[in-house]
This record gives sequence, structure tokens and C-alpha cells, in this order.
Amino acid sequence: MAKTVPINMRVEARQHILLNKAAEVMNRDCAAFILDVACREAENVLLGQRLFQLDDDTFATFEEALDTPVPHNAKLKSLLASRSPWE
Repeated sequence: MAKTVPINMRVEARQHILLNKAAEVMNRDCAAFILDVACREAENVLLGQRLFQLDDDTFATFEEALDTPVPHNAKLKSLLASRSPWE
């Protein structure tokens, strides 16, 4: 089993009651319920950043935009030539 790390948070009493009721409905303990829901939502957020669907016409327009050369932009060229803050 992989090493685990703690996640601590404080919640309002009404949130605690709500989470416990939902966990009970799912026959889970509260911590497992929160972790499942949080991980599922995290995956959805990340998938939303890289997966999108287009109809055929919109995809053709999108593909054309990707294939069209970018006009000269001195500011963008300078930015891309500079070092990243994390480098």
C-alpha cells in the first residue's frame, strides 16, 4: 500500500451533518465519502482542462485556426524567449 498523508480541515456544524448524512446513505464512513467525492471532482476539473467535444463544423473551424500561421507578435516572441519563473 502506498504511503498516506493527512488532509485536515475544519467545517461548520451544518456541513458536518450534511456530509455525515450523505456518507450514511452511501454506506461509507465520512472520511471515505469525502475522499471519493473530492477525488471524483478533482478528476472532472482536470478532464475539463484537456477534453472537449466539437461538432463537425466547429471542429473544422478549430482545425483551420490551428493550421493558420500566427501573425508576428514581438511581445509574444519576447515572452516565449524569456526564462520561466520556475526555471
